[in-house]
Amino acid sequence: MASIKELKKDVNNVLGDIIEAVYIVEAANGKGETKEGAKIIDDAIAVFDDLIVKINDRKVENRKKHLKSVRTELESKAKGLVEEINKL
Repeated sequence: MASIKELKKDVNNVLGDIIEAVYIVEAANGKGETKEGAKIIDDAIAVFDDLIVKINDRKVENRKKHLKSVRTELESKAKGLVEEINKL
């Protein structure tokens, strides 16, 4: 397992890229800001907040297993957000 610092960077980079992709797709389509795009951005921010809280939780029994589950959750939620971006 990579360090906690690396996991936090991954969370930040992945969700930051998703937010940036929303802006790029909206600009490319010439629509400007849309309600759907704003919802995806809000969801990405909520996922970020949730994952950071889980990473910082030190009261779990098996920390290594817990952090692996956070990484898997990041991957699955990011995939879902990307699928929503593709629908824009």
